[in-house]
Amino acid sequence: MEITKYVGALCGSLLAFLLISTAAHAIFDTSSDVVAFSVPVEGGGGEAAEAPAEVDVAALMAAADPGAGESIFRRCAACHKVDGSDGVGPHLNGVVGRDVGSAAGFGYSSAMTSKEGAWTEEELFHFLESPKGYVSGTTMAFAGLPKAEDRANLIAFLATQQ
Repeated sequence: MEITKYVGALCGSLLAFLLISTAAHAIFDTSSDVVAFSVPVEGGGGEAAEAPAEVDVAALMAAADPGAGESIFRRCAACHKVDGSDGVGPHLNGVVGRDVGSAAGFGYSSAMTSKEGAWTEEELFHFLESPKGYVSGTTMAFAGLPKAEDRANLIAFLATQQ
């Protein structure tokens, strides 16, 4: 009789958790197609908020600190090297000014080889913010650097690595 009580309590607890989970999913939409929430902000006479100002990449690069960029590069060092040899990712010696997807001997993704142009400071700046967002289909797993100053410092460091 005691075992029946314990099994009944366990089944009842699992049923309660199942009902709570079902109710939570009914109240909160957790589907993957939801990207962001929009929250209206009052003020400014009811007008829509202004879009964020464009970042002046040239001004950020002029004020960039390669020393700070070297410490930021530690995040990249798991996949990239600056000694001329490739790791999981291509070597980054001379990447500033180099054609996209052109490091000899490295097997780039088709998304990266189909991108034309060179890695200018501005191209790298936007790519490092969100690699998958900038070059759709890239196999680079890095999420990106959200701070503009960090990106500028990293690029300044990479520019010194020829």
